Amino acid sequence: MQAYIDQLIRDGYFAGMPKEVVYAVAMVLAAFIVLSVFVAPLAGVTSWLERRVWARMQSRVGPNRVGPQGILQWLADGIKNLLKEDLIPSAADAKLFSLAPYVVFVGFLCAFVVIPFGSQLIVADLNIGILYILAVTSLVVVGILMAGWSSNNKWSLLGGMRSAAQIVSYEIPAGLSILTIVFLAGTMSMQGIIKAQGWAPWDWFLFNNPFTFAAFFLYFTAALAEGNRTPFDIPEAESELVAGYVTEYSGMRFLFFFFAEWGNLYVIGAVATTLFLGGWQVPPVTSDPILLGVLQFVVFFLKAYLWVFIAMWVRATLPRVRVDQLMALCWKYMVPLSFLCLLGTICWMLVFPKGNQIFSVAMFVLGLLIVAYFFKRVVFQIRHARPELYFKPHI
Repeated sequence: MQAYIDQLIRDGYFAGMPKEVVYAVAMVLAAFIVLSVFVAPLAGVTSWLERRVWARMQSRVGPNRVGPQGILQWLADGIKNLLKEDLIPSAADAKLFSLAPYVVFVGFLCAFVVIPFGSQLIVADLNIGILYILAVTSLVVVGILMAGWSSNNKWSLLGGMRSAAQIVSYEIPAGLSILTIVFLAGTMSMQGIIKAQGWAPWDWFLFNNPFTFAAFFLYFTAALAEGNRTPFDIPEAESELVAGYVTEYSGMRFLFFFFAEWGNLYVIGAVATTLFLGGWQVPPVTSDPILLGVLQFVVFFLKAYLWVFIAMWVRATLPRVRVDQLMALCWKYMVPLSFLCLLGTICWMLVFPKGNQIFSVAMFVLGLLIVAYFFKRVVFQIRHARPELYFKPHI
């Protein structure tokens, strides 16, 4: 998009207008398009799909009334929250209380500026793209702290403080895992990182060496913790803190927090896809720029949404951990392991400066075997499940 605007300016379409104004208007327009056309429907449908996935995995029904298979439930929930009364506690700090959900929302929405949906489908290809994402997503912790503090509620305050400690802690292993890929690619540009890989799985950074393979899972786990996702959702632990930092919120302000959480799932998947899974890279099957752009978008979206589904799967199956377990996992295990992955990748680059294709193919084959065994066990459990042991009729 940035290159397209530069070309329009050179062609004289905005003669007499300051370049800064043109860029500002273009960014606002791009934000509106991304929010209304992609982010809002994506977060809404994700909320519906997540509830359906939970229900299927836990032998429940889930939303199935509004629209075919309940597909319009997210829209009904949005309208319901829009019509609810917007309450601000009398003892709360009204300004901070009102502002907090929008700070959280902006922190997640700004990440879409540098997400590369295709070789040409990106708002701005910043040369510090991955650093930009780490910076803007840190606004989320500021918004959550604002919500907890301004509510003047002890449960909200505890939830906000838990979230701050959790996000700040898990940013370290996430950042170190990302740094391993930055070293391999030699750039912080999101497009540059993708172009340093290939369309074939053995050309992805995931299978480049054993340290990047481990770094991927470290990043994904840390990203789930930063996003307050189960089993790391202790800031809003309803069994301990009522609802944590959102206890006093209602209406659309309440919804904005979860809007950001569901949308952030896709950001996590998109960053993981960009760094480790080859991004939008596709086989050279066509030279038509439009068809190629559509194919790149579909490939990128499916890769990213696979990890959204896995995050749903994790939430439906794992229990919440305790606070001390959460912090011990980060500082005692994930931080040392992420440092090990970083140093190991540096040593690997010194030994194999041009990579090791044979090892990458072997890693890919090993990954396929692990996935095949995993799904074999899943199929075995489904075929041998005995629902009558868990759903006995009441006498």
